[in-house]
Amino acid sequence: MRILLVEDESAIADTVLYALRAEGFETTHCLTGGEALREAQRVAYDLAVLDIGLPDIGGFALCRELRRDRDLPVIFLTAQNAEADRILGLEIGADDYVTKPFSPRELATRVRVVLRRKGGANIPAESEAGFVHDGEGKRIRYRGQALDLTRYEYGLLAALLQRPGAVLSRAQLMDRVWGDALDSGDRTVDTHIKTLRAKLREIGPDSDPIRTHRGLGYSLELG
Repeated sequence: MRILLVEDESAIADTVLYALRAEGFETTHCLTGGEALREAQRVAYDLAVLDIGLPDIGGFALCRELRRDRDLPVIFLTAQNAEADRILGLEIGADDYVTKPFSPRELATRVRVVLRRKGGANIPAESEAGFVHDGEGKRIRYRGQALDLTRYEYGLLAALLQRPGAVLSRAQLMDRVWGDALDSGDRTVDTHIKTLRAKLREIGPDSDPIRTHRGLGYSLELG
């Protein structure tokens, strides 16, 4: 699978290139939007990772140009955490949106998820941590075994799998998983995380992929 990375900060680009290539993606780096447009005419890429703040062409405008002739999956990178940028990126069809600073391994995982969602034939369904998520059937397998999850345990794990490496606050998890349960509180999240961890440890006692971030929330580490 071919990835086009457009990032004008070489230090960031180097770490991303390393992470993507380590995952087996054939990745080409361009410093400017103009260079990226020329490269896209030469090679058919499977996904583009675009910095919004490029020196010549804005990331949003570049996205429109790259998609003029084909439906190219796009993940945006930005140093800005403004809600307006995020909304605009999603409105023009961004497949994901990553705010700097970020983990290059998390970005590589997100690339894998987007490609698999778009039907990439060469992208394995199993993550590095051994999860296989069947969203339509609402089933999750871990290390080859089906997890026997309650409704809310499934919702929690599915939410964490959607944003691997990202820290989701208790409020975010409450909104995504318990949106219809108005009488539930933050301790509900902690209780279900505890039972979920216990079920994961029954299959993989040597690892604990769910990380607790004190005062912040929880994340799922896929590596």
